[in-house]
Amino acid sequence: MTEPDLLRRWPGNPLITPEQLRPSRLDWKVDCAFNAGVVQAGDETIMLLRVAESVAQVGDETICVPLLEADGEAWRCTIKTLRLDDPDYDFADPRMISLRADPSQVYLTSLSHLRLARSGNGTDFAVDETPFLFPDTRYERFGCEDARLTAIEGRYYINYTAVSDYGIATALAVTDDFREVERLGLIFSPDNRDVCLFPRRIGGHHWCLHRPAPKHLGTPDIWIARSPDLLHWGHHQRLAGAVPGGWEASKIGGGAQMLETDRGWLQIYHGVDTDQRYSLGALLLDLDDPRIVRARLATPLARPVEEYEVTGFFGNVLFSCGAVIHGDELRVYYGAADRVMALGTVALPDLWAAMGV
Repeated sequence: MTEPDLLRRWPGNPLITPEQLRPSRLDWKVDCAFNAGVVQAGDETIMLLRVAESVAQVGDETICVPLLEADGEAWRCTIKTLRLDDPDYDFADPRMISLRADPSQVYLTSLSHLRLARSGNGTDFAVDETPFLFPDTRYERFGCEDARLTAIEGRYYINYTAVSDYGIATALAVTDDFREVERLGLIFSPDNRDVCLFPRRIGGHHWCLHRPAPKHLGTPDIWIARSPDLLHWGHHQRLAGAVPGGWEASKIGGGAQMLETDRGWLQIYHGVDTDQRYSLGALLLDLDDPRIVRARLATPLARPVEEYEVTGFFGNVLFSCGAVIHGDELRVYYGAADRVMALGTVALPDLWAAMGV
């Protein structure tokens, strides 16, 4: 019999569902509201949701795909219409449409943007009606996804996945007030995602976790790098890898932004088994040298068991992009089944005991 998860689900889960959100365009619909970055800003818990939208379809013979196209030097959102009986395309995957002659050439069936939600208690969120950061560059042609929020030196940095037909890259933006936002450009080229920033310098350097996805040799593992300015990253080193035979046998990747504790730097990450089941795990890194792994949770912090975690746009997925420490409690905000947002909590003393620290 499987032991119960260490992470306790919030009784009001899911916290946010796509049905609660207004689409950004009248002829679109919200499919998913998930994988949100989270940060504490004064008395507010700020969430930056990934909102995936698709075009409301009319008729059964065509499918309309939202994407960015070139308009002079700018990139504008438009709609591409494809016939479902077109033999040149494969429509079997609901998430994407691929060219049969070259499966690497794809269109996504939805376009993601980032939208703010705010809460005074960390559980009841009011979601903005309009996007905070909407795709508008060549490298965001297929969307902006899976943001992380990190407070660094008085500013709020947003790293997010920029998706295009060029691949999956990582971009950086910054805001001071969650009203205006400045794009700073790409910081990791394709294919690289799951970047988790540290909230302060260590040894004079900024640090981050990242997750390259090698296509020829190797597996997707968690790497660590450092930077003088958050833009230029080097001194790359593999930090942690998948563990054969269990819940993280296929791949692992960074989840929430790094959290500083008296025991070390805490990272809530995801592990994927050979059945593509996503669970949550925990790493603890040395405070003075984050290249050193001090502890690693042997069993999942949480695995998909609830109905909203098992069934959704892509089922059996727990994926965290944000967590906060509230007193002696860790609050983990996570996307469930690639469709909704949920919350789980664990007492830090219980987590330290499970990790043996």
